Amino acid sequence: MADITAQRVKELRDMTGLGMMECKKALTETSGDIKAAEDLLRIKSGAKASKAAGRVASEGMVAAYIAPDAKSGALVEVNCETDFVARNEDFIKFSRDLAQLLATQDVADIEALPSVRLPGGESVDEFRKALVMRLGENISVRRFARHMAQGRLASYLHGAKIGVMIDYTGGDEVLGKDLAMHIAASKPICVSSEQVSPEVLTRERQIYTAQAAESGKPADIVARMVDGRIAKYLAEVTLLGQPFVKNPDLTVEKLLAAKSAKVNDFTLFVVGEGIEKKTGDFAAEVMAQVNQAKEDKTSQPN
Repeated sequence: MADITAQRVKELRDMTGLGMMECKKALTETSGDIKAAEDLLRIKSGAKASKAAGRVASEGMVAAYIAPDAKSGALVEVNCETDFVARNEDFIKFSRDLAQLLATQDVADIEALPSVRLPGGESVDEFRKALVMRLGENISVRRFARHMAQGRLASYLHGAKIGVMIDYTGGDEVLGKDLAMHIAASKPICVSSEQVSPEVLTRERQIYTAQAAESGKPADIVARMVDGRIAKYLAEVTLLGQPFVKNPDLTVEKLLAAKSAKVNDFTLFVVGEGIEKKTGDFAAEVMAQVNQAKEDKTSQPN
């Protein structure tokens, strides 16, 4: 049997980011061959990631990065299963590194991201799988947005659970931060009413028409009631129509006019938005994890 030194184990740990015991066991199984041990750990981490992939990951964080010139930046949502892992330093660093990577590289879409190389040389998916093995939870990169600014970029993170990146022209850095905070609080779906999709407007108009028709009023009055409801809806869901959170007497549109500024675009991510969260018996879930750990242990080669 090869002599597995502490230095050898540390070297493998530095290469993979996995635990000392896992690295020592891999070196023992491969007779001290560090390259073979690395490959073995990659295989095992991939298998563990596959087992975890079916579990709902609705916690996590939003990370943001803006280049020093405020001309390029990215927002990314990375998910995990529990808030405990979302606060893990390695998970946080992975998310922030991804934001910087996405800001500096033109990644086509979320499907292309796994094969992109991190500064350390490993692919995003290789690093993610190693993180799954280390932390024991399903971890996934859900979505990202890369911004190349027409004006300049500003961002705001609310406890890492809500993230905003905004591209604006005119004004100053304080205005940019205020606008990003407003978006996080008021959650508009787009900048102006012209950007609301016809499908959304048609659906809302149908709902309001059905509601107004129940009043029994004449058709012309019903039509005016519906128009009024649509106008109110557009003011609620568009950035320009909303009352500014720091001064509700002023709409965002009027604020921008006073500052000779305009908003070109923005992205808003809310962690877990739209993901159906699984509810169940906590004690049963704990026992299931214990049984899974026993199964994993018995399946390990002697």
